[in-house]
Amino acid sequence: MPKTLRLLLATTALSIVALGVSVATALACGNNNGYSYAGIGAPMRAHGVSALITPLDAFDVINGHVAGWVGVGGPGQGPNGTDEWIQVGYAGFPSLTGSNIYYEVTQPGRGPTYHAVSFGLPIGTLTKVTVLEIHNRANWWRVWVNHKPVSPAIHLPASHGRWSPIATAESWDGGYGGTCNTFLYRFRHVSIAHAPGGGWHQLTGGYPIQSAVTRIRRARGSSGFLAAEGRPAFQLLSATS
Repeated sequence: MPKTLRLLLATTALSIVALGVSVATALACGNNNGYSYAGIGAPMRAHGVSALITPLDAFDVINGHVAGWVGVGGPGQGPNGTDEWIQVGYAGFPSLTGSNIYYEVTQPGRGPTYHAVSFGLPIGTLTKVTVLEIHNRANWWRVWVNHKPVSPAIHLPASHGRWSPIATAESWDGGYGGTCNTFLYRFRHVSIAHAPGGGWHQLTGGYPIQSAVTRIRRARGSSGFLAAEGRPAFQLLSATS
């Protein structure tokens, strides 16, 4: 979405950096940019990422948006330090009943472009989302939803073999400051592609991405996790297997 993917995975399991946000301020919603995250980052470079994502109960989007997505790239990750990324997942807004499926692309020297795929999916809807570099077309990517392509081939210069995938939930406070949204997402079968076009392996390791206002729960050796923000979501998290 227009202000999403404000994330760079650092080299330790406890460090994240949001775009335009210092590590210190990234650890709370309501900071200058109002972003918070809960997810897993892959420890190695890959050619795609996929997951089954389900928004669960306990959504309260007061301002801004919430989202659950997979993606590659990030701020400063393109040629000559430009912003470059691609992601796909769920998005929820204050005025929206249910959640949308979207994908977002940022190409070097251009702003993010948001593309809606479907609208108003009810809580509990399971969707498989994927971004994948195209076989025999280095630096060209495509977005898939439930095994079907939903984007054209997208050129992301100098991306081949350079990016480590991310699967994460996200909240943005809409710029109002001090307001935390509530979300609870289930991610299952998080997988990364070891080659353009496929070579999928489940991501059972990786780095946790969380903050003072978010939590993740993941069983040892699992390729899935639960991502939560807000007290109602934390309560459901403790009661949800």
